[in-house]
Amino acid sequence: MIVEMRHSSVVHLFSLNDHHSSSASSSSPTSPSPDTTPAQAPSATLASSHSSSSSASSVGSVTGGPHARRRSRGGSSMFSPRSSNYERLEGGMGPSKSGPGRKFAWKKFAIGAAVIIGLVYFFGPRREDLDDYIPCECHFSISANMFLRLEADAAIISDSKETFEAPPAAPGPTYHEDVGVPAPVLHDDDMAPPARPTDPASDGDLSKTHFCTKPYSPDLPLVQFALMIDAGSTGSRIHIYKFNNCGPSPGYEYEVFKQRQPGLSDYRYSPTAAAESLDELLDEAMRVVPEPLRKCTPVAVKATAGLRLLGDSESSAILAAVRHRIEDKYPFSLQGGADAVVIMDGRDEGVYAWITANYLLDTIRSSSPKGTEPYAVLDLGGASTQIVFEPTFGMSKPDATLEEGEHKYDLAFGGRTRVLYQHSYLGYGLMRARASVHKVVEFMNGLLGKSHGKDATVPNPCLAKGTKRRVEIEDERLGEKYNVTMVGEDIGNYEACNRVVELVMAKDAVCEVKPCSFNGVYQPSLLETFPHGKILLLSYFYDRLGPFLSATVHPVTPPLRVGTFGELAQTVCEGPAAWRARWGADRALMEELEGRPEYCLDLTFMHALLRLGYEFGVDREIQVGKQIEGTELGWCLGATIAMVTGADLKCRV
Repeated sequence: MIVEMRHSSVVHLFSLNDHHSSSASSSSPTSPSPDTTPAQAPSATLASSHSSSSSASSVGSVTGGPHARRRSRGGSSMFSPRSSNYERLEGGMGPSKSGPGRKFAWKKFAIGAAVIIGLVYFFGPRREDLDDYIPCECHFSISANMFLRLEADAAIISDSKETFEAPPAAPGPTYHEDVGVPAPVLHDDDMAPPARPTDPASDGDLSKTHFCTKPYSPDLPLVQFALMIDAGSTGSRIHIYKFNNCGPSPGYEYEVFKQRQPGLSDYRYSPTAAAESLDELLDEAMRVVPEPLRKCTPVAVKATAGLRLLGDSESSAILAAVRHRIEDKYPFSLQGGADAVVIMDGRDEGVYAWITANYLLDTIRSSSPKGTEPYAVLDLGGASTQIVFEPTFGMSKPDATLEEGEHKYDLAFGGRTRVLYQHSYLGYGLMRARASVHKVVEFMNGLLGKSHGKDATVPNPCLAKGTKRRVEIEDERLGEKYNVTMVGEDIGNYEACNRVVELVMAKDAVCEVKPCSFNGVYQPSLLETFPHGKILLLSYFYDRLGPFLSATVHPVTPPLRVGTFGELAQTVCEGPAAWRARWGADRALMEELEGRPEYCLDLTFMHALLRLGYEFGVDREIQVGKQIEGTELGWCLGATIAMVTGADLKCRV
């Protein structure tokens, strides 16, 4: 028997608003009606005291909005400084005696006020009972740097016809650890609800939620968990998301994240071992998800570029083994039929990441300030890299439009329709780029009559001076693989490495539909169609730049620019002597560099990808990110939102 849980198509979501100054004018709350429940006032007071948050000040406007202004005008009519009554009262002479009518009116006012106060005192709600009068959707929770509020945003991906609710907003990407905002000053009459939980340890009873005591609909559970397994090329990761059903559609709360290596593609000839490799991740889900909720917890496995690169037979066998393993060993409910365990289309991967990041950064919600440009999102994985942005075409070129094709992605989101450009470059992820560079270097050595072939020692300018690395070379012509030792010796050099990377980028490939970025791929010019928009770099971009941002000596400091990668590469490629001269006192960073001889190659490739491939200016500002308020940036949250809101959830019975 299948039990179905249905959500309304109307989307309301608890959302975390961030502290960007850009959201200061996001959307002023609707002015409360005269019968506003008293419980709203403390929340508004807390928010208004939190002056460092522009969004919180928006909530604070509830206390200083139309009601306050009306009260002020009323006071002026009764006790105007220019009235004779006011002057007599101030002089201790009492009100003027201007006839029995006025005197009687004053007595009626006093008697009426006394009656109203008495009724409120004896029959009004007590503080301890206020929660019973507050709908669960309207709770405000103020923590050190965030508050919760209701949102109403719906998204429809026109290609797939899926309707789903986007994730809540939160503070933007940071270069270092988040700096907390000073806590608001609380007064005796302020009520501060508990801070929003961010993980199971701070949550308490995982089968309950801090936001309401019963679900919006009796047909839904109070709490909904959902599992998304990202089967990437370098490893597999599970995202365990917690939602609540306090509103018409699930409200996102937090995630639990766990990863392992290697990825499924490493078990090319052993599908059973590939499936068993996910046990470590699913066992974590068993630990987190309460037992009564497991059968109604949806799970999906979406493989990315790693399995795309395998043959159809190998990848299909691995996916089938994974499906059987989950069905036979775990109680979770596979969702989406044949799409529950699948190789995800690269276009969906990029767009889901774009949606997740921009919603969390508060650029595409219905409440986002008008004119706010969404970020361009560039994701660098192990086997592929994706770019997604919203191009704009100036009136100076009326014939300039986005060409039709798979790169065009129509998206209706937050009350407006967007046309996105997206492309996934298979083979241009960091690990594949490394392999391509090593192959080119080894091949060129052979052409020059130098050392090459099996077990050869090959000089490589993309390894830092004085470092070496044993790598595997795959020769498609001969259909064989062999190992060689790449050495930086005294030739490791950024400029020389960059020339090799330029060959790999294939900038001069035939461009059938112009303009092209690299490898013959059509892409509208970022200089013309995205000249001033913000750029967010994810995954390996963050991983490689992160250690330099957190360095204890000579750290890289904002603002970051495209040229930052090239500047770092010039130093890193010079080898250990240059490292010690600049970062020698930072033991952690020195160990990071010493453990990755290909750091020179990685930074050089990233700079070439941005500068040569996408043609960003060297001074173009960038941001790097990994998490926002504990939520991993990437495609997984967007895909999970689609899973829990875009279709009926089915429980295993």
